[in-house]
Amino acid sequence: MQKKVNPLVKMALEFGPVLAFFVGYLVVRDDVFVIGGRAYDGFIVVTAAFIPLMLVCTGILWRLSGHLSRMQLMTAILVVVFGGLSVWLNDERFFKVKPTIIYLFFAGVLGLGLLRGQSWLQYVMEGMMPLQPQGWMILTRRLMLFFVGLALANEVIWRTMSTDVWVNFKTFGLPVAMFLFFMAQSRLMDSHGIKEEKE
Repeated sequence: MQKKVNPLVKMALEFGPVLAFFVGYLVVRDDVFVIGGRAYDGFIVVTAAFIPLMLVCTGILWRLSGHLSRMQLMTAILVVVFGGLSVWLNDERFFKVKPTIIYLFFAGVLGLGLLRGQSWLQYVMEGMMPLQPQGWMILTRRLMLFFVGLALANEVIWRTMSTDVWVNFKTFGLPVAMFLFFMAQSRLMDSHGIKEEKE
Protein backbone atom coordinates (compact mmCIF):
# COMPACT_ATOMS: atom_id res chain seq x y z
CA MET A 1 0.00 0.00 0.00
CA GLN A 2 1.37 3.38 -1.04
CA LYS A 3 1.83 5.89 1.78
CA LYS A 4 2.11 9.66 1.61
CA VAL A 5 5.58 11.09 2.08
CA ASN A 6 6.43 14.65 3.06
CA PRO A 7 7.15 16.43 -0.28
CA LEU A 8 10.36 17.98 1.08
CA VAL A 9 11.62 14.59 2.25
CA LYS A 10 10.71 13.05 -1.12
CA MET A 11 12.53 15.83 -2.98
CA ALA A 12 15.60 15.47 -0.75
CA LEU A 13 15.74 11.72 -1.36
CA GLU A 14 15.29 12.07 -5.12
CA PHE A 15 17.56 15.06 -5.81
CA GLY A 16 19.94 14.86 -2.84
CA PRO A 17 22.23 12.25 -4.45
CA VAL A 18 22.46 14.31 -7.66
CA LEU A 19 23.41 17.46 -5.74
CA ALA A 20 25.88 15.44 -3.63
CA PHE A 21 27.44 14.17 -6.88
CA PHE A 22 27.75 17.74 -8.14
CA VAL A 23 29.34 19.04 -4.93
CA GLY A 24 31.64 16.03 -4.67
CA TYR A 25 32.77 16.48 -8.25
CA LEU A 26 33.59 20.16 -7.65
CA VAL A 27 35.71 19.19 -4.65
CA VAL A 28 37.76 16.36 -6.21
CA ARG A 29 37.56 16.92 -9.97
CA ASP A 30 41.26 17.80 -10.25
CA ASP A 31 42.49 15.06 -7.92
CA VAL A 32 43.80 11.62 -8.77
CA PHE A 33 43.36 8.75 -6.31
CA VAL A 34 45.50 5.62 -6.34
CA ILE A 35 43.41 2.67 -5.12
CA GLY A 36 44.80 -0.86 -5.28
CA GLY A 37 47.68 0.36 -7.41
CA ARG A 38 45.34 1.88 -10.01
CA ALA A 39 44.84 5.61 -10.59
CA TYR A 40 41.29 6.99 -10.63
CA ASP A 41 40.38 10.59 -11.34
CA GLY A 42 37.89 12.53 -9.23
CA PHE A 43 34.94 11.87 -11.55
CA ILE A 44 35.27 8.09 -11.17
CA VAL A 45 35.66 8.30 -7.39
CA VAL A 46 32.55 10.49 -7.07
CA THR A 47 30.66 8.09 -9.34
CA ALA A 48 31.68 5.19 -7.08
CA ALA A 49 30.30 7.08 -4.07
CA PHE A 50 27.15 8.11 -5.93
CA ILE A 51 26.00 4.55 -6.63
CA PRO A 52 25.47 3.38 -3.01
CA LEU A 53 24.13 6.82 -2.01
CA MET A 54 21.53 6.61 -4.77
CA LEU A 55 20.55 3.08 -3.73
CA VAL A 56 20.27 4.03 -0.05
CA CYS A 57 18.05 7.04 -0.83
CA THR A 58 15.90 4.94 -3.17
CA GLY A 59 15.58 2.28 -0.46
CA ILE A 60 14.56 4.88 2.13
CA LEU A 61 11.96 6.30 -0.26
CA TRP A 62 10.56 2.82 -0.85
CA ARG A 63 10.50 2.19 2.90
CA LEU A 64 8.63 5.44 3.58
CA SER A 65 6.17 5.26 0.69
CA GLY A 66 5.84 1.52 0.16
CA HIS A 67 6.09 2.17 -3.57
CA LEU A 68 8.63 2.96 -6.30
CA SER A 69 7.68 4.10 -9.79
CA ARG A 70 8.99 2.30 -12.86
CA MET A 71 11.04 5.41 -13.63
CA GLN A 72 12.74 5.27 -10.21
CA LEU A 73 13.46 1.55 -10.57
CA MET A 74 14.81 1.97 -14.09
CA THR A 75 17.01 4.87 -13.01
CA ALA A 76 18.43 2.90 -10.08
CA ILE A 77 19.20 -0.10 -12.29
CA LEU A 78 20.94 2.01 -14.93
CA VAL A 79 22.93 3.89 -12.29
CA VAL A 80 24.24 0.58 -10.95
CA VAL A 81 24.96 -0.87 -14.40
CA PHE A 82 26.54 2.11 -16.14
CA GLY A 83 28.06 3.66 -13.02
CA GLY A 84 29.49 0.26 -12.11
CA LEU A 85 30.97 -0.14 -15.59
CA SER A 86 32.57 3.30 -15.36
CA VAL A 87 34.19 2.43 -12.04
CA TRP A 88 35.16 -1.11 -12.98
CA LEU A 89 36.67 -0.14 -16.34
CA ASN A 90 37.87 3.27 -15.09
CA ASP A 91 36.06 4.90 -18.01
CA GLU A 92 33.69 7.84 -17.40
CA ARG A 93 31.96 7.42 -20.76
CA PHE A 94 29.66 4.68 -19.47
CA PHE A 95 28.21 6.93 -16.77
CA LYS A 96 27.87 9.85 -19.17
CA VAL A 97 25.83 7.80 -21.65
CA LYS A 98 23.36 6.73 -18.93
CA PRO A 99 20.97 9.71 -19.40
CA THR A 100 20.86 8.96 -23.12
CA ILE A 101 19.76 5.38 -22.45
CA ILE A 102 17.17 6.49 -19.89
CA TYR A 103 15.56 9.11 -22.14
CA LEU A 104 15.57 6.88 -25.23
CA PHE A 105 13.96 4.11 -23.17
CA PHE A 106 11.17 6.41 -21.99
CA ALA A 107 10.71 7.79 -25.51
CA GLY A 108 10.49 4.24 -26.83
CA VAL A 109 7.91 3.21 -24.23
CA LEU A 110 5.74 6.25 -24.95
CA GLY A 111 6.14 5.72 -28.70
CA LEU A 112 5.08 2.08 -28.39
CA GLY A 113 1.95 3.16 -26.56
CA LEU A 114 1.17 5.72 -29.25
CA LEU A 115 1.53 3.05 -31.95
CA ARG A 116 -1.10 1.06 -30.06
CA GLY A 117 -3.34 4.14 -29.94
CA GLN A 118 -2.82 4.56 -26.20
CA SER A 119 -1.28 7.16 -23.92
CA TRP A 120 0.73 5.19 -21.38
CA LEU A 121 1.69 8.53 -19.85
CA GLN A 122 -1.93 8.87 -18.75
CA TYR A 123 -1.63 5.74 -16.59
CA VAL A 124 1.30 7.30 -14.73
CA MET A 125 0.21 10.93 -14.42
CA GLU A 126 -3.59 10.92 -14.63
CA GLY A 127 -3.99 11.79 -10.96
CA MET A 128 -1.72 14.84 -11.32
CA MET A 129 -3.11 16.28 -14.55
CA PRO A 130 -6.76 15.62 -15.43
CA LEU A 131 -6.86 15.78 -19.24
CA GLN A 132 -9.24 14.68 -21.96
CA PRO A 133 -8.08 11.62 -23.97
CA GLN A 134 -7.02 13.79 -26.93
CA GLY A 135 -4.98 15.97 -24.59
CA TRP A 136 -3.15 12.94 -23.21
CA MET A 137 -2.27 11.79 -26.73
CA ILE A 138 -0.90 15.23 -27.64
CA LEU A 139 1.09 15.50 -24.40
CA THR A 140 2.46 11.98 -24.82
CA ARG A 141 3.61 12.74 -28.36
CA ARG A 142 5.29 15.96 -27.25
CA LEU A 143 6.98 14.31 -24.27
CA MET A 144 8.25 11.47 -26.46
CA LEU A 145 9.89 13.98 -28.82
CA PHE A 146 11.19 15.93 -25.83
CA PHE A 147 12.89 12.81 -24.43
CA VAL A 148 14.50 12.18 -27.83
CA GLY A 149 15.74 15.77 -27.79
CA LEU A 150 17.21 15.35 -24.29
CA ALA A 151 18.96 12.16 -25.36
CA LEU A 152 20.48 13.92 -28.38
CA ALA A 153 21.51 16.90 -26.25
CA ASN A 154 23.23 14.61 -23.75
CA GLU A 155 25.12 12.86 -26.54
CA VAL A 156 26.28 16.13 -28.11
CA ILE A 157 27.37 17.62 -24.78
CA TRP A 158 29.34 14.69 -23.36
CA ARG A 159 30.99 13.90 -26.70
CA THR A 160 31.98 17.46 -27.65
CA MET A 161 32.33 19.40 -24.40
CA SER A 162 34.24 19.17 -21.13
CA THR A 163 33.24 17.04 -18.15
CA ASP A 164 32.54 20.26 -16.21
CA VAL A 165 29.95 21.28 -18.79
CA TRP A 166 28.35 17.83 -18.75
CA VAL A 167 28.11 17.72 -14.94
CA ASN A 168 26.41 21.14 -14.92
CA PHE A 169 24.07 20.03 -17.71
CA LYS A 170 23.13 16.82 -15.86
CA THR A 171 22.70 18.51 -12.48
CA PHE A 172 20.85 21.66 -13.53
CA GLY A 173 20.13 21.62 -17.27
CA LEU A 174 18.06 18.44 -17.40
CA PRO A 175 15.76 19.27 -14.43
CA VAL A 176 15.30 22.86 -15.65
CA ALA A 177 14.49 21.63 -19.17
CA MET A 178 11.88 19.24 -17.76
CA PHE A 179 10.34 22.00 -15.65
CA LEU A 180 10.19 24.40 -18.62
CA PHE A 181 8.66 21.69 -20.81
CA PHE A 182 5.71 21.17 -18.47
CA MET A 183 5.33 24.92 -17.92
CA ALA A 184 5.08 25.31 -21.69
CA GLN A 185 2.09 22.94 -21.76
CA SER A 186 -0.22 25.45 -20.05
CA ARG A 187 -2.22 26.08 -23.24
CA LEU A 188 -2.70 22.35 -23.68
CA MET A 189 -3.97 22.11 -20.10
CA ASP A 190 -6.41 24.96 -20.71
CA SER A 191 -7.78 23.60 -23.96
CA HIS A 192 -7.90 19.89 -23.05
CA GLY A 193 -8.16 19.96 -19.26
CA ILE A 194 -11.12 18.42 -17.48
CA LYS A 195 -12.78 21.15 -15.49
CA GLU A 196 -14.78 20.25 -12.43
CA GLU A 197 -18.42 21.23 -12.58
CA LYS A 198 -19.41 23.79 -10.01
CA GLU A 199 -22.90 24.03 -8.68
